[in-house]
Amino acid sequence: MARDNHGRAAELLTVRQVLDELGGISRRTFYRWRELRIAPACIRLPNGELRVRRDVLNDWLEDRAERAAS
Repeated sequence: MARDNHGRAAELLTVRQVLDELGGISRRTFYRWRELRIAPACIRLPNGELRVRRDVLNDWLEDRAERAAS
């Protein structure tokens, strides 16, 4: 089982859930980001499906947050 940064069981999101969280971006855009290696890190399950840990998505979004000018 995947663990978050605090050793707890991590919530695993489907690609559809990630797309919805990102405001409804297209599946094509997400897979293009993966090709460019700018998408959040994914876990490939034995059946070939992808999952993204909730904490990884949150960290990925935080890294992309624009900061207000000081």
